[in-house]
Amino acid sequence: MNDPRESTRDRASSRAVPAASPRSDRALERIGEALSGLRYGSVLAIVQDGVVIQIDRTEKTRFDKQSPPPKRDD
Repeated sequence: MNDPRESTRDRASSRAVPAASPRSDRALERIGEALSGLRYGSVLAIVQDGVVIQIDRTEKTRFDKQSPPPKRDD
């Protein structure tokens, strides 16, 4: 049986592609969490030496031009 930590070959480019690690699996989970519920905005993954080291989520709120701005409880 193959060791799941071994590299596999990318069929499109014939280059070695490292197998997924628990760390990369966790990064993908966190990216999915960042995307969850996001209507307008972006999710940015910062990668260093092939490892996700930071995930930034920027959420934008859009207001309808015809609606008044929401009231604030000050």
